[in-house]
Amino acid sequence: MVTSQSFIAVYMMADRYRGTIYIGVTSTFLSRIVKHREGVFPGFTRRHGLTRLVWYEPRERMIGAIQREKSLKRWPRQWKINLIERDNPRWDDLYPQIADWVPGPRLV
Repeated sequence: MVTSQSFIAVYMMADRYRGTIYIGVTSTFLSRIVKHREGVFPGFTRRHGLTRLVWYEPRERMIGAIQREKSLKRWPRQWKINLIERDNPRWDDLYPQIADWVPGPRLV
């Protein structure tokens, strides 16, 4: 399990390969992803069944994470797809990888 609930990240959730994309930011990465997967949040992610974590990026500070999130939201859809597929070409759910992962030093 991720032991640090204060881990800051920008992330993308999807419902399937090249499906609907949601971009979010959080300072409680693992618990936020679990809440999306369980449909705890009313709204866009629950309505569209976005339970698959397909991309994430650790950030050093929340202000930088928020700026990155806003920037990504302005990107054309194909750029977002390219970013996801650079590291996750099959749009695999990355949750199983992070569930047993402990974050190292923040890089960005």
